[in-house]
Amino acid sequence: MDKMGKEIPLEAPWDARHAEEWDKMTMKELIDKICWTKTVKEFATFFVNVNVTSEPHEVSALWFLWYVRQCGGTARIFSITNGGQERKFKGGSGQISEKIMERLKGKVRLERPVVRIDQTGDNVIVETLNHEIYEGKYVISAIPPILTTKIHYKPELPPKRNQLIQRLPMGCVIKCMMYYREAFWERKGYCGSLIIEDEESPIGITMDDTKPDGSFPAIMGFILTRKAVKLAHLSKEERKTKICEAYAKAMGMEEALHPVHYEEKNWSMEQYSGGCYTAYFPPGIMYSYGRIIRQPIDRIYFAGTETATQWSGYMEGAVQAGERAAREILHRMGRISQNEIWMPEPESKDVPALPFTTSFWERNLPSVPGLLCLLSSTMCFTSVAAAGLFAYKKGLLIRN
Repeated sequence: MDKMGKEIPLEAPWDARHAEEWDKMTMKELIDKICWTKTVKEFATFFVNVNVTSEPHEVSALWFLWYVRQCGGTARIFSITNGGQERKFKGGSGQISEKIMERLKGKVRLERPVVRIDQTGDNVIVETLNHEIYEGKYVISAIPPILTTKIHYKPELPPKRNQLIQRLPMGCVIKCMMYYREAFWERKGYCGSLIIEDEESPIGITMDDTKPDGSFPAIMGFILTRKAVKLAHLSKEERKTKICEAYAKAMGMEEALHPVHYEEKNWSMEQYSGGCYTAYFPPGIMYSYGRIIRQPIDRIYFAGTETATQWSGYMEGAVQAGERAAREILHRMGRISQNEIWMPEPESKDVPALPFTTSFWERNLPSVPGLLCLLSSTMCFTSVAAAGLFAYKKGLLIRN
């Protein structure tokens, strides 16, 4: 996947050499083509489930290969240490929004769903569900693309934009927090991060979510995609019981059956997100409509993590997209040059992205197709050499 991803441009995956071909293919079709064993096929399916909370048959191969590439590759996106899941915020990441709101001193309006955007006058008119009217020179929309279908536009959206936003569904996941009196898993030397391959287990992957000071021991688990759909009809208590039983079986520890508290969030029930973690591209959409994703419509500009070119689907991507959209407006206002719109994010000094080290065997062992190719080349060479020796002995070759 990393090798294929290298030929996909981060800013324009639809311009990749094999873009049209790969976009017509689902990830399931690609997995069936490049994975040779049942075990690898199952893990590749799990890899898709975990990273984009959707099934391989639902997503475009072009989009998924691009998604992994723009997150730094398979190792970076999947790793905890030195990867996409390494850090969390003391006190919770919600503090970022809260601190911004404090600095804006009363300018942020909560619980004001937008239902209409009118660009026909000198100012852009924004109307909310409770009939409040706001006016501005420009608007930045930073919500998932499919939620913009809930807004009425005047004038109407261009055809391609209208088609695009109807074609980008959200992923499906239930996030589950199981709290215990103690981090009992540490007694066995476990880190609390489990990959559970059992199809009967509600949870596919977990992480230790104990507070940095050791208080509130907890395991955070994810009910992913098909399992989230399958288990949505159960009660919260029934899901809790099934999760505890899966943890006890996976760790071989009876203590997992006795949590002190349980919390869950079914993101598919959220009216103003529609799912989690991000919107995904089904087959055929990225090549045909993808280039529309960041294009402004007169005075409406688009941000949101789906429009990012690095760490799209993550908070990092949301920040990049918001800054880019703001700079696009600054450029239109004549305050910055076009070259300043795409400013690269400086490398973090506190959390550097270190290179991944690989062993000699990881770097040099061939894949199964590579091995067969090597064997066929060797056999071909051997056959030619044998035929040459036979001809030489029979005097069919001229001796110098």
